[in-house]
Amino acid sequence: MSKNFKIKERITMEFITTQQWDEELWQKTRGIYNIAFGEHATKPEKIIRNMFARGLSALHVLMENDEVLAMALTGSMPGSSVLLLDYLAVRKNLRGHGIGKEFFDYIKEWAKSEPQYKKILVEVECDDIPENHARIHFWEKCGFHLLDDYKHCYKWGPQHYMAMVLYLKGKPSAPLKGEDCLTYMASFHKESYKLS
Repeated sequence: MSKNFKIKERITMEFITTQQWDEELWQKTRGIYNIAFGEHATKPEKIIRNMFARGLSALHVLMENDEVLAMALTGSMPGSSVLLLDYLAVRKNLRGHGIGKEFFDYIKEWAKSEPQYKKILVEVECDDIPENHARIHFWEKCGFHLLDDYKHCYKWGPQHYMAMVLYLKGKPSAPLKGEDCLTYMASFHKESYKLS
């Protein structure tokens, strides 16, 4: 089921979430996506369109005066209580001003309004370099926690990843394992690349 969700803050800032492909919105957003993640690190547009057609994805956008300030793609497997934060980016000249955290807070509130979601997962690069430490610190400021010390390396790159979680509706009785979460994320990515 498709749903648009909007929150207005201040006079001109608007948060938009759509679970249907919106060509006009994507054209305004894709520059931030490509600059932030690079041509080889992003999912191709054909795959993203297919994810929307199959009900696997949502696009979140923070706009001011019809200009995109930040974007994110989230996804979930059908029937899952997990929301995966696949990509999140702030326009390059606006980074370091708290917009990313504010934007994520909107995404979190949207996820809480969707009854099926109990947690949000994000995978982070964890090799010992300052950029990765800064990313992990950002997600911790957003309320995420590293699950354990399990690290995963995808076959297409040398980077190591760890799972972080934010619980939306209370912690589970049995702790989540990083390996299980990264396996879920790998399954989601594999499912994303299946064409209808």
